[in-house]
Amino acid sequence: MPETPSFVPGPQYDGWLTGVEQIGYGGDYNPEQWPEEVWAQDVRLMNEAGVNLVSLGIFSWALLEPREGEFDFGWLDRVVELLHAGGVRILLATPTAAPPAWLYAAHPDARVIDRNGTPMGPGGRGLMAPTAPAYREAALRITTQLAARYGTHPAVVGWHVHNEYGAPVSLDYSVHAQRAFRTWLRERYGSLDGLNAAWGTAFWGQVYGDWEHVQVPAATATSANPAQQLDFARFSDAALLACFVAERDAIREHSAAPVTTNFMATICPSTDLFAWAREVDIVANDHYLWAADPRGHVGLAMAADLTRSVAGGKPWLLLEHSTSAVNWQPRNVAKRPGELARNSFSHLGRGADAIMFFQWRASRSGAEKFHSAMVPHAGTESRVWREVTELGANLGRLTELHGSQVHADVALLWDYESFWAQDLEWRPSQGASHRERIDTYYDRLWRDGHTVDLVRPGQDLSGYKLVVAPASYLLTADDAANLTAYVEAGGTLLVSYFSGIVDENDAVHPGGLMAPLRDALGVWVEEFLPLREGDSLTVAYGAGTAAADAGTTALTGTVWADDLVLAGAEPVGTYADGPKPGGAAITRHTHGAGTGWYVSTNLDVEALATVLADVYATAGLAPSGTVDGLEVVRRTGDGATYTVAINHTDDDAKLPLDTPATDLLTGDAVAGDATVPAGAVRVLRQDG
Repeated sequence: MPETPSFVPGPQYDGWLTGVEQIGYGGDYNPEQWPEEVWAQDVRLMNEAGVNLVSLGIFSWALLEPREGEFDFGWLDRVVELLHAGGVRILLATPTAAPPAWLYAAHPDARVIDRNGTPMGPGGRGLMAPTAPAYREAALRITTQLAARYGTHPAVVGWHVHNEYGAPVSLDYSVHAQRAFRTWLRERYGSLDGLNAAWGTAFWGQVYGDWEHVQVPAATATSANPAQQLDFARFSDAALLACFVAERDAIREHSAAPVTTNFMATICPSTDLFAWAREVDIVANDHYLWAADPRGHVGLAMAADLTRSVAGGKPWLLLEHSTSAVNWQPRNVAKRPGELARNSFSHLGRGADAIMFFQWRASRSGAEKFHSAMVPHAGTESRVWREVTELGANLGRLTELHGSQVHADVALLWDYESFWAQDLEWRPSQGASHRERIDTYYDRLWRDGHTVDLVRPGQDLSGYKLVVAPASYLLTADDAANLTAYVEAGGTLLVSYFSGIVDENDAVHPGGLMAPLRDALGVWVEEFLPLREGDSLTVAYGAGTAAADAGTTALTGTVWADDLVLAGAEPVGTYADGPKPGGAAITRHTHGAGTGWYVSTNLDVEALATVLADVYATAGLAPSGTVDGLEVVRRTGDGATYTVAINHTDDDAKLPLDTPATDLLTGDAVAGDATVPAGAVRVLRQDG
């Protein structure tokens, strides 16, 4: 393959994969694991399965650069040409998530150091210390070589930088990190006085008088300064993002194709995907079901909604999920027949315009040899292969969905910095988990048939009928003002406990607990009243609500209670027992043209149904009219609405239709109620 000339990039790419106008289908392709005679068979099978897109070369650094500065692209040239001849497009990867052994040997100082001072060596996967000059220089060298060689090849429709930043290791405590952390802090605070004020170092006598004394928050005798730890999480995320940006910019010197990297939405909490989304050309995600969760399809939906949300509503790429079981969980449960399709169509319905897997062919060796694949160990006479080819054929019938988008009436707040802060030690209760609250509230919304955007508290909320804040422990004054303005303008806000407590420096807000939300909610917290492990309390709910005519309903709360002070709000639920009998437990407050709701205890998904029914009525949200377990998502394109209906139950389900539709998978006309068979999927187009 001849060397290609340099490309002079234009404005940042703002479209889709170059020349791809259908739903992408395929997966990670690792031909280096197989004899060359298998490659032609792979391309033939890809054509049989409807594969039109692969990610290539993700872990191939040691083969592409076997010794420092010596490159071997011959095998990759042959693979690229085989795929091109077979009509399969390529997302070409930079292999910087798998540094070669020679790089570790030449630069042992570039190893990641964990919090206890242990260096992490080669033999696994994951990058070296992101701030180590030797790693960055080597990563840019291999990236530049790849971009210069393949940057204008017609088969290369996009670039896949690195792999799953932040996983499996996100924090590095090396000497390189320490130097870079001090530089980052100087830029953030300007002076030691600013740093000391932000970190509250007057507590425990931690005041710094020299920048050289400022350390990374490695292991300490007791709890480390929480503001320092929060800043280190911010810095570590920024260091990873800087690695991506450097590789992206090196690629743009030689290629006009879009550049992305694969996020792990909801799974890898160390990367602020809203910040990362501003730097990629197309948002992409990997997702794997958690096998221990029998409702894993709900977690899948949340990950897809988060990915679409960080993409600003634009179509996105699902770069990895599994055809069946994975191999890195305690119980690696195989997917049931039809589950592969249900999972794939859930991602598609929630905005993905490419459905891809890890990986194409199951590995015979290595740590993931028991990970499922599109071509499993059982080969093409297997159930998985039959489902893979059926899915490829069905996605091929859905080209008209490409570019259509999803609209949501409900927003759920998702704030990485708040999560980083709440997850630190020495909080009022270990049971107050931000992720548990988010999962529970999202599950309730999913069961009730509402499509959800996951959003930052500071962004424009005016397009949503309901905003839910399950876990907003850290809430800046500006973000609280944004939520208050949303309510004042007519919105409905629902806030759960332990929210609005600290500012961006993990310091309690002036005015006390939950002070910045006092106007929006009409209530504030005098004292936290967390429960002992295993204890519960009862809330008498219903006064002043639609349920009042039937008397109050007893709801069980766990984990938490508040001693609330009413400042205009009306109590619609009171504690019947627990640490504050007779006290307000659930409140409702009119502020301006809108309403703020507050729930001060931990309600499970069933108890939330009672409260949310009244919240929906306040927000003007109609019931979905479908049974629990029938997942319904809609995408809107030019002149048409596409309803993706997925039946996760063992019984046929009815989907009410207001206008006639066409089933795009069968070509059948549908009017009235559409039947979605047990375990099946329907994709319905309604015109107009």
